[in-house]
Amino acid sequence: LGGPTGIERFVSPGKGRGLRVTKPFKVGELLFASLPYTYVLTASERGSNCEFCFTRKEGLAKCGKCKKALYCNVKCQKGDWAMHKLECGAMIAYGENWCPSESVRLVARIIAKQKAQKERSTSEKLLLIGELESHIDDVDIEKREMNEGDIASLHQFYSKNLDFPSKTALLTLFSQVNCNGFTVEDEELSKMGSAVYPDVALVNHSCCPNVIVTYKGNVAEVRAVQDMTPGEEVFTSYIDLLYPTADRNQRLRDAYYFTCDCKECKTKSKDKLKLKVRKRNKPPGPEEISSMMRYARNTIKEFRSAKQILMEMCQLSLDKMGEVFEDSNVYMLHMMYQAMGVCLYMGDWDEAIRYGEKVLKPYSILYPPYSMNVASMYLKLGRLYLGLERKLSGIDAMAIMEVAHGKDHQYLIELRKEIEMQK
Repeated sequence: LGGPTGIERFVSPGKGRGLRVTKPFKVGELLFASLPYTYVLTASERGSNCEFCFTRKEGLAKCGKCKKALYCNVKCQKGDWAMHKLECGAMIAYGENWCPSESVRLVARIIAKQKAQKERSTSEKLLLIGELESHIDDVDIEKREMNEGDIASLHQFYSKNLDFPSKTALLTLFSQVNCNGFTVEDEELSKMGSAVYPDVALVNHSCCPNVIVTYKGNVAEVRAVQDMTPGEEVFTSYIDLLYPTADRNQRLRDAYYFTCDCKECKTKSKDKLKLKVRKRNKPPGPEEISSMMRYARNTIKEFRSAKQILMEMCQLSLDKMGEVFEDSNVYMLHMMYQAMGVCLYMGDWDEAIRYGEKVLKPYSILYPPYSMNVASMYLKLGRLYLGLERKLSGIDAMAIMEVAHGKDHQYLIELRKEIEMQK
């Protein structure tokens, strides 16, 4: 298989494998697109998205056996059967107790595909699935125990349809999936599923990325968000770039086992702005600021694990942090974003708009150019305003999305219709 034109694999100094461009690319230009080696639709999206192509539409047809998986048509159902048959019988047998994690589901599909397919796939033009970095020697006890729990789940739900490799091989495979798996998101950054794209996994991280990865169905598209010249390495961001340098690098170490040394991490140029504190007669001292940062980080962790985020928790946290932090402080922004989500869940549209408007301007300053986090916020607010018959321009979202998704993407077609409806 020939690789994509205009890019090549190379050894990146200090980073190992990487990708670089061999021709110029302009902002918004597509470097390459990649089919997933394997992928799964998130269980909560069943009923609204096709299991095979991830298309969101009405009138999807159910699998005749399990009645759980839904498809656009017979073509999509037949296309998915090689993977769905691994789960269909177990979904019937276990009913509501069928609950493998997405990592387990991905690993099961990789094992099945490796057995059935002996030749290099179209998603491995630059990197084979077996070449993915595992960091198996860096995995701590807690993560190893989680992987062993996933192995037990794999045996429980898939033993009738799969022959498993050794435990050592499975531990490596789970580590590879956990380090290299992608979250497939829609235009509002809502999760649709998880996937493994070996070729896209070659792209190294930077907090000053020159490309962005977005999705057309389950196909990953890598587009330039900076003008690029031949020989330049391709960088994307593995994490949310809203947070200050120390937080970003902690997240990178926890999930990917490295520390970033990009220009932004060396200069910390936006940290002061991101950690802005209130101007008071008696300014908060270093200990008070440090104490509030610890509180904010712990609150974020609690919210991640909570099944239902309550409005009272959001407001309490905002009141407490607001004593020290400015509204534009990233920890305040994080909490306001959570509060907006709670308001949307509760159907309180006016409060959702109030929080969204407070978040939007700082987002536009703190995120890099053409950030999908900024575009998705414009979209959320725009759709709220449309529903309440108020006016809000979608032009800013359009400009970002044309770069991130390409001008012919279905999201852009729908957005243009929404803007036309407002006129």
